[in-house]
Amino acid sequence: MTEELVWRIAGGSGDGIDSTSQNFAKALMRSGLDVFTHRHYPSRIRGGHTYVEIRASPEPVKSRGDGYNVLLALGDSFARNPEQDAYYGNEEIKPLSENLDELREGGIIIYDEGLIDVEEIPEFESRAEENDWHVYPLDLRAKARELGREVMRNTAGVGATAALLEYDLEHIEDLMEDAMDGEVLETNLQILRESYDEVSEMEFTHSLRIPEGEHDDEQVLLSASNAIAYGALDEGCRFIAGYPMTPWTEVFTLMSQYLPDVGGISEQVEDEIASAALALGASHAGVKAMSGSSGGGFALMSEPLGLAEMTETPVVLVEAMRAGPSTGMPTKPEQADLEHVLYTSQGDSTRVVFAPGNVEEAYDQTRAAFRLAYEYQLPAIVLYDQKIGGELRNVDESFFDREPNPDLGATLTEEEIAEAAHHASGKFNRFQHDPGNDKGVSPRSIPGQKGGRFLATGNEHNEQGHISEDPENRIAQVDRRLGKLSAIREELDAEESSHQHGHGPEDADYGVLTFGSQQGTVEEAVDRLNENGHSVKSLGVSDLMPFPEAEVTEFLESVEECLVVEMNASGQFRGLVQRELGRFGPKMNSLLKYNGNPFEPHEIVEGFETQFEADEPAPTTRFVPAAGD
Repeated sequence: MTEELVWRIAGGSGDGIDSTSQNFAKALMRSGLDVFTHRHYPSRIRGGHTYVEIRASPEPVKSRGDGYNVLLALGDSFARNPEQDAYYGNEEIKPLSENLDELREGGIIIYDEGLIDVEEIPEFESRAEENDWHVYPLDLRAKARELGREVMRNTAGVGATAALLEYDLEHIEDLMEDAMDGEVLETNLQILRESYDEVSEMEFTHSLRIPEGEHDDEQVLLSASNAIAYGALDEGCRFIAGYPMTPWTEVFTLMSQYLPDVGGISEQVEDEIASAALALGASHAGVKAMSGSSGGGFALMSEPLGLAEMTETPVVLVEAMRAGPSTGMPTKPEQADLEHVLYTSQGDSTRVVFAPGNVEEAYDQTRAAFRLAYEYQLPAIVLYDQKIGGELRNVDESFFDREPNPDLGATLTEEEIAEAAHHASGKFNRFQHDPGNDKGVSPRSIPGQKGGRFLATGNEHNEQGHISEDPENRIAQVDRRLGKLSAIREELDAEESSHQHGHGPEDADYGVLTFGSQQGTVEEAVDRLNENGHSVKSLGVSDLMPFPEAEVTEFLESVEECLVVEMNASGQFRGLVQRELGRFGPKMNSLLKYNGNPFEPHEIVEGFETQFEADEPAPTTRFVPAAGD
């Protein structure tokens, strides 16, 4: 029995690759397997090589695999005309030609010979023979045209895949019936079954099969984008404003879809400055609110973000990192916005920043972001990237069985306002700095409450909100606002469950440190390293501001040396750790990847061996030794 299936479906944007892969992933999940998807797509609406990879195993999977073992290449039906002397070559064949390097030995290739001519792929036959690939050319295009429409060739391809792997069609058919009806459903079912039956009669030259598995609990298939949206809704968010920008758009779309069902409001506005400002206004008026964007759009939010810090208006912002700078590579993952998110806007930052490492953490930490933002009256940011925002994983449905929290945080009732301190003019002392308040949180009124009138301004201000440049007031207000971060850190440290996720033997000699979306890949690499006789553990850090000094210190003190894994070229997370804990600089070496693809486990294994055994790193990564080495 095959230990795991890693199936890659490749075609052009617009060929239904994403929806087809999602349904196949759900079918494998319903068969009792753990699944993990990885999506690669160009920044084009139609055409351009795109693929989705599904890794399925009876055992939990936290990462994409090292390569894959089954390829369904549909060709690119929206390809540019190669006769136009374009820069991009023959795009029609790229779903096959550009996916050969990562196909494992003994793997299966199913390709649509109605669209792909293998004669145009140099050395295809010799490479297939050398790697023992099992090649099955099928005219999927003709089958789709005969019975329905050309776009339905992806259905024919799924039928062929199921037949070659001896996988029953039951779950696939159930999902198709959930998603379609009428003539479209009947046509797709006919194409699926006929393709399955025809391929089943062929003589197979391979032994790969889909593994068997079983789940103890009901499963759901989600990305971090889903989890962020669900966490926001469960924590009482009832307003979102935004402007579409890949890859943040998915969170915005999901929230816009669900908010009307709970009495909330979604606003698409003209730009990201307006969207963040609208969210601030909604929060000021007494509603839990959020906004967000990706790198370039978030840059426009710097001014509203600083306004939220100065006026102490709670709000949650989402930042979905992608390869930059400027437009960069809009659909490719990177972790290079860390410093931007930590320090953008003028002045000293008083914000919370979380970088969840998986779907469950995305849900939990989004809820925590709302809770802390509204309790401590500051902005909180959920930082993630295209990788975790787009990859799908199965999660126990019971994980999300939580109580909602509509509470607005540290606000006063009218009765409490009447008892609170006021200026002689009658204005409420909204920004009072009480030396006895170790949290730094001033009492908050909501506009319209009797006796709660105050001014809100982006200038430094006194207790009532009037502009003030008095030196003593300035020091008191800044110290109070910054004091919130110390209080938040104490609160997070006191909680039973940490946002930092350790993995591996506690007494390991060496460490791997990472943040955000690389956590699962690092953990799989750590498992492999320990199986190979190394002594390694890892720590995935989610709390970026305020920084979890005690937990990271304990981890770094316990190891001889540490590899810091991140998806950027400048080692921004390593720089943050060294800023906070400079004495550990000589212990930390960087493993960096920034080619538009996330890490694979083997690259981290090779990076570790580069650090400690002087081997060559993977050609897709860059190793940067500790300062002074």
